[in-house]
Amino acid sequence: MTQTLLACLAALLATGAGAGAQDIRPQEQARLDRYERTAGAALLEAIAAGSAGDVTALTTALAGTPQVAFDPSLNGEWTCRTMKLGGAAQLVVYSTFKCSMALDNTGITFQKVTGSQRTSGRIEMRDGRAIYLGVGYVSTEAPQAYGNLAPDFEGNGSISPDIAVFERVSETRARLMFPAPLVESDFDILELTRQ
Repeated sequence: MTQTLLACLAALLATGAGAGAQDIRPQEQARLDRYERTAGAALLEAIAAGSAGDVTALTTALAGTPQVAFDPSLNGEWTCRTMKLGGAAQLVVYSTFKCSMALDNTGITFQKVTGSQRTSGRIEMRDGRAIYLGVGYVSTEAPQAYGNLAPDFEGNGSISPDIAVFERVSETRARLMFPAPLVESDFDILELTRQ
């Protein structure tokens, strides 16, 4: 019975037919449309300019073949760390913080819950990819939902719209990859790990 329910949930999520799916604003869609080009340029710059330890951390974060995006094993607390690539950052690997994921019948609620820079939003299937829509914010601000952002809001230094591609590598590894984030870099990776 449980396997049948999980199979039905996976089929629903794979079609992108979640009833609560948010619309992607045009400005985030444009960032997503440039995903591969932005990632490639930022990776080349990061590998050329990063320290040996940071490049090793980056290659570890990117290793592994993505699996089915949604699985009950994702529920719960995760350790996460941000890697900023390209632009002024070139390559910066931050220390670890805490994130959480909660799977429901339309996707995943995701939060980075510690650190000075946080993000909160939803991961849902769209055109065959797991896409994160959320809001990045400094810890002194109250988070708001992506769907509540004004249509022309481009960020103000403390709050910014976030879009990312989510990839689950295993029950203990995943990553969110942010094309053209609005702060400090050309491409961000939020590496997710747990025991």
